[in-house]
Amino acid sequence: MGGSELWARSAVEQARMLSAREVSARELLDAHLARIEAVNPAVNAVIGLDPEVGRAKAAAIDETVAAGGNPGPLAGLVTAHKDLLETKDFVTTFGSPLFAGHRPDTDALLVQRMAEAGAVAVGKTNTPEFGAGSHTFNPVYGLTRNPYDPTRSAGGSSGGAAVALRTGMVAIADGSDLGGSLRNPAGWNNVVGFRGSARTVPKPGPGNNWLPLPIDGPMARSVQDLVLLLRVLARPHPDDPLSTAIDLPSIVDGPDRPLRVAWSPTLGGLPVDVDVAEVLAAFRDDVAAMGWDVVEAEPDLSGADECFVTLRAFLYQQRSALVGDRMDQVKATVQDEIVRGKALTAQQVSDAYAHLGVLWRRAVAFFQSFDLLIGPVSQVSPFPADQEYPTEVGGKPMASYVQWMASCFRVTTLGTPALSLPAGFTDAGLPVGAQLIGRPNGDAAVLRAALAIEAATGHGSREPDLTDADGAG
Repeated sequence: MGGSELWARSAVEQARMLSAREVSARELLDAHLARIEAVNPAVNAVIGLDPEVGRAKAAAIDETVAAGGNPGPLAGLVTAHKDLLETKDFVTTFGSPLFAGHRPDTDALLVQRMAEAGAVAVGKTNTPEFGAGSHTFNPVYGLTRNPYDPTRSAGGSSGGAAVALRTGMVAIADGSDLGGSLRNPAGWNNVVGFRGSARTVPKPGPGNNWLPLPIDGPMARSVQDLVLLLRVLARPHPDDPLSTAIDLPSIVDGPDRPLRVAWSPTLGGLPVDVDVAEVLAAFRDDVAAMGWDVVEAEPDLSGADECFVTLRAFLYQQRSALVGDRMDQVKATVQDEIVRGKALTAQQVSDAYAHLGVLWRRAVAFFQSFDLLIGPVSQVSPFPADQEYPTEVGGKPMASYVQWMASCFRVTTLGTPALSLPAGFTDAGLPVGAQLIGRPNGDAAVLRAALAIEAATGHGSREPDLTDADGAG
């Protein structure tokens, strides 16, 4: 296998090759660095690149392997961490000029776990300022572009991670998700993103540890690659009061019986653009062709929007300490979130927290009759990159920069696991994701279902055409 092609192998295969001494960590790193040099200028997904950090880690892994040691399950797998995660080896800007040049003293827990498992980090992945919005651009590093059409959005806020994965610049990637930030960019870049139950991937540290909406999680080019990373990340931690164990079997394979699937094309009557609806209708037929029982149904999602919008503003109000008296130096949408958060009453926050319990109980009741709920990830296909957000979906105006992502944030409020799986392409060649939503704490069952659908459809194998990206092929 030529070094320039190693990046195209699955993460599972790369890990196997290193374990079998068919390839070294240095060779894997060189292949990915060459890929970054070739394609990153066209898409701007990997930022803060520092190859020497990766070279030192790769050398240490090769020495461990040569001595007969075990360098870890992610040994040699090249990655870059989302620029919302603190990293002592790389600048962490949160996408904001307020933190340009900021170098943390310690790594976030997720970064620590990946490093301990042998992952080789080379930099960061791009994100919107403070993660606000599902479109990846900021004044520090600029705009991340969709590899299937560079004039289109890569989604967000884990847009850099999704693009880096899809283009082979990294083998595995981390992301985070509040209202869809693992799921939306995965759907728009034809990769897999998993929002697990809160918090199968622990999130200790400063902030409101009792708010279950913000989570960290894995992204990958396939379900098995995602499971490989999830095994490393999904371990309880005593400093996270919501930390929970995931029942992940040693071998994840498809379900042992046909599933009963609820199909919701609009997740509570949301507008969905025609091109997305057509792709998802074909995806629904593919699932039914597997012999699974597909019935149109959905849980009661009333009140989910108000609940999410309130708790999102509450969260950003808590993050206002990062901004301090420099509000005029951050983008308008972040300012608006902070202002709305500070205007909230205690009763509004209390009511929103209480409604999370209502939505959870509705989900418990709904999944007494179904194994899986499938619906849209995003209500639109990737929009023009020069827009901040879609102002209209399905002919209906959008009142805010997050309203068009209600198909994801409504699911967030249920508290159930949700996975974005490649579902097909529009006539314009743009990727569409399907959202696979499981029963409460049914993380492993969602992964098994996704694995079976992935094998039956094969949509995730379609690569973007990067032949014009600075000579990349």
